[in-house]
Formats: sequence, structure tokens, C-alpha cells
Amino acid sequence: MDAFFASVEQLTRPTLRDRPVLVGGLGPRAVVAGASYQARVFGARSAMPMGQARRLCPHAVVLPARFALYHSLSERVMAVLADAAPVLEPVSLDEAFLEPPTLAGASAAEVERFGAQLRASVRAATGLPASVGAGSGKQLAKIASELAKPDGLRVVAPQEEQEVLAPLPVRALWGVGPVAEAGLRKLGVHTIGELAAMDLRELTALLGTAIGTELHRLARGVDERPVAPRGAAKQVSAETTFDSDLTAMTAVHDAVARMTQAAHRRLLDSGRAARTVTVKVRSADFTTSSRSATSGSGSTDLQTLTAVAQRLALTAVPEGGVRLIGVSLAGLIDDPPPALFEPGRFEAVPADSVPVGPEPDEPGSATARLDDRPWRPGDDVRHAEHGHGWVQGAGHGRVTIRFETRSTGPGRAHTFAADDGDLVRADPLESLQ
Repeated sequence: MDAFFASVEQLTRPTLRDRPVLVGGLGPRAVVAGASYQARVFGARSAMPMGQARRLCPHAVVLPARFALYHSLSERVMAVLADAAPVLEPVSLDEAFLEPPTLAGASAAEVERFGAQLRASVRAATGLPASVGAGSGKQLAKIASELAKPDGLRVVAPQEEQEVLAPLPVRALWGVGPVAEAGLRKLGVHTIGELAAMDLRELTALLGTAIGTELHRLARGVDERPVAPRGAAKQVSAETTFDSDLTAMTAVHDAVARMTQAAHRRLLDSGRAARTVTVKVRSADFTTSSRSATSGSGSTDLQTLTAVAQRLALTAVPEGGVRLIGVSLAGLIDDPPPALFEPGRFEAVPADSVPVGPEPDEPGSATARLDDRPWRPGDDVRHAEHGHGWVQGAGHGRVTIRFETRSTGPGRAHTFAADDGDLVRADPLESLQ
């Protein structure tokens, strides 16, 4: 999918369809979860600090993530792909591999026709653009999809594999990160073609036998990894970085409860129960500590899981303030037993504090109490007379709403008193109407 989060916002909020859009938080520590192609022209991109992205693209519309909406559309996309091939390997919400049996031994032209139909089916089901890449293996298909973006199709035929791969930077290969890239650069290796031409012994001496051998094969277009369904998740989690450090234990307890609630929703969606609760806390100096507790049986009870997480937080909170809190539920089991365990049955397992560097936030992991906060830009709203809309701006006791959904075309904006009784918070899924 192309710029998935931002494209969903532009789809359901037609006023934004040709405008630069940034999806993410507004706080001083927020990061970009998604950027539209109109914003990328100015250098904004995902995982970039939001402040930096806004400086690069000051006229961008910044919206909070609406993950319920993204998940709903992702399910529609995956349903289309599942119809096209019996085995589907999702990579993320907006990307997957498939290997249709009907394309075994097919010509490049046949693959192109299949890809065109697949793109059309995705757009018909979602209204969103998708890019399709095809090749003899996962690596080539992934690279082809990147070459096809935005909203395109690229088939790499066997006879042109080396022509396509050779000029690309080595970072285009899976497994080549900053460290490996720096090591290869010292040897004068900058492109995939140069990597493919290396002596295997020299490459394995630099990167190790396993990684060096695999990268050498990928650089030559040899990729025999099968397309296979992903295994069930081993844990569900939620975390957030705060705009300002938490210094009161009551605030920490409230944050832990919100994170547990967010992880609990994912637990229920998975249809499993959790045996282990882990709380992660990062201090202002980026020192991270974690505490875990494990039970002999699993639970799906929110009150029980929250109580355990809050108890663990008591021993994990450092002096000097809390920058980040995360809660994960692991030890997942199927068919949870009817008897729920009690908090006292957990065995706490303290983990040593380990200094680490900052990590990107998990987008959308924080769950705000909708009824307790004022209107903010991007909120979904329903009005008794005007229907569904979204907040364009709020402040000084007023709120401006743009009333539109996917099917309405650009809508009109109206301004109301912030406490107008005809305004109620709406389900983001209603914007798909």
C-alpha cells in the first residue's frame, strides 16, 4: 500500500486528497507514523521526529493516528490478497507476499496482467492505491514494489534481474544495516552489483559466515525463501513516550492502566489469554528497566492484568521522572480456561536496569480517555444535523468541524461552541461511509 496511513486519511477526508499530510503525535517527542507523498516531496518521512517533519513541511496537515480505521482497511486488503493466492504472508498492516500457483512458469506479460488485476481489486475493495512488485523471490519482489511506487506495477523478469539489482545501493538488501554498510564502504563496496562481485571469503570474513553467505546469494538474485503464513504473535503490547516526564506515582499508575487497556484490546482480538505481564519504564536519562510477573494459567481479565502491571511499576519507576512506559502481555495461550488467576498467583521476576538508546514509539499505542480531554485536531465528530465530520481546529471555547466522509467529496466547515450538546465523539469507521 502507498503511504498507507496518510492515504487512508486523504480517502476519508476528501479536503486533504491533494495536500501534504503527516500522521502522528503533536507533542515535543512525537514521531511521524505516516507521511503522504505530497509531504515526502519536502523530505518528511515515517519515523522522523514530528518537529523536524513540520519544519521541512510547515504547511502540512498533522493528524493523530486512527488505528481502528487502518486495521479495518488492512483486513479488506488482506482479504483481496487471500482470494488471489492460497498462501499469504503478511509483513505488516499494509504489505504482504503471495505466490499464486497460477503464475508458476508464467511469462512476464502474464504476471503483469495478474498484478494489474490485483491492484484494481484492492482499489475496488478499499478506494486506496497499491503498488505491486513481482520477481523470482521475496527480495526481488520487495525491490520491485519499491521501484513501482507510487501507485504502480513492476515485474522483474529473470533475464533482467542483474540489470535491476546491480546499480542499487547495498542498503536495499535485507540484512544490510548501517554497520554492515559502513564496513562494506571501507572496502569500496557501495552497490549490490559490487557486493555480488566480491569474493565470498572476503565477505564472510567481514560479516560472518551466515549473514555474508546469505547477502552474497541475495545480491546475485538467489532467494529461495518460501512464502509462508506468519506464526501467531508471541506477545501484545502498547507503549508511549510522554511529552513531559511523569514525576507523580498517580500519573504513572494512570499511564500503566491506559497501556494495559490498549494491550488488552489486542489480546482480546487475538482470542488468547496471557500468562505474563511485563512493564517497561524508561527514565529521563534513557535508562530502561523492566519487571515481569508470570502465572501458571492465563487470563483475559482487564482488572487483574492492570493490577499486576501497576504493582510491577512500583519497583520499576526510577528517580527523576519517567519518559516512557510500556506494558506487554506474553505467554499467550489458546482457549483460555474459565477460571481466571488472581494477581497474587503471579511470580515477579525483576530484570536488571539496562542503559539503552531511544527507540521509536509504537504509533498509536497510547490510549486517551476520550471523555476527559478537549477536542483536538483530527478527532471524529458526529453532529445531529450535519452528520459525520472531523475537527480542523479548536481553542478558546470554539471548535471548527469539517463535515465530510469518503463518499461526500470535500465538505463544508462549521464552527461551534466547544460544549455544544449536538457534538458527540464518533467512531472513525463512520468516515468510510
